[in-house]
Amino acid sequence: MTLRNRSLTAINDFTISQWNDILEIAQKIKTQGVANVDRTLGNTLVATLFFEPSTRTRLSFEAAALRLGAQTLGFTDAAATSVAKGESLEDTIRMVAGYSDAIVIRHPESGSAARAHAVSTVPIINAGDGANEHPTQTLLDLFSIKETQGRLDNLTIGFAGDLRYGRAAHSLMKAVAKYGNNTLRLIAPKQIETPKELLSYFDENNTGYTQSSDLLEATQDLDILYLSRIQKERFDSNADYEAVKNVYCFGEPHMAVTKDNFRLLHAFPRVNEIDTALDTHPKSYYFEQAANGVPLRMALLHSILA
Repeated sequence: MTLRNRSLTAINDFTISQWNDILEIAQKIKTQGVANVDRTLGNTLVATLFFEPSTRTRLSFEAAALRLGAQTLGFTDAAATSVAKGESLEDTIRMVAGYSDAIVIRHPESGSAARAHAVSTVPIINAGDGANEHPTQTLLDLFSIKETQGRLDNLTIGFAGDLRYGRAAHSLMKAVAKYGNNTLRLIAPKQIETPKELLSYFDENNTGYTQSSDLLEATQDLDILYLSRIQKERFDSNADYEAVKNVYCFGEPHMAVTKDNFRLLHAFPRVNEIDTALDTHPKSYYFEQAANGVPLRMALLHSILA
């Protein structure tokens, strides 16, 4: 491993080999049981700076740090910090870097994690920057895909929902395009379709893709479907959001046409993209996917800080 003191601001900050190393460590942790892992991060402080709301990402990072013997400090409401007085992101990062050994940051502005990295003296881990990327979600998504399919290549992976603003989907698209012979099905209405720069990225990486708006038709040959909620907070107007807010709801008619190995993933929070009647279906894997955040983030923190 060569990740000691490295930052992760975008998924391509690490190589495929390094992704695979992290996934292997995460699998060992999960197999051993997160409560049974050696506390390799004793006397380590991990700061969690959440300028945007979070449940799974923040709590799984804090759980991962605590399971490894580290302590955490931070905030979940920027209004209760000096940011409310006009302090810049850069000054906040400089201050917190003096109090901690690593900083996990979620921020509403695209590129904010890279800005933080530019001034920080400790590793920065991007927990979501605007509509840009969410690289640690991608690593746990890769972990979940490999766990269910046994591989990360030669797959047909669908992405449905908000493909314009969905940062988790953006990062995962970039990652699976790096693995061999994957085909992407991009399913969204025109208003929230995949950005052109991502389509160019697929072309550069020789990754085949199709675009459509028909969820039922596109589902039939998939190994994985990755659903994204409509990102209300990213829209310029409420009218634009209202026009697409209920565009998809994956239900039993969709599940009925899927292959035997098909698995349904979702990064959460869920609004109405999945019928809750499917929550106990053997092909629904989104709750297990969320739980995988702890061993994966333990593996990442161990790799950077131990």
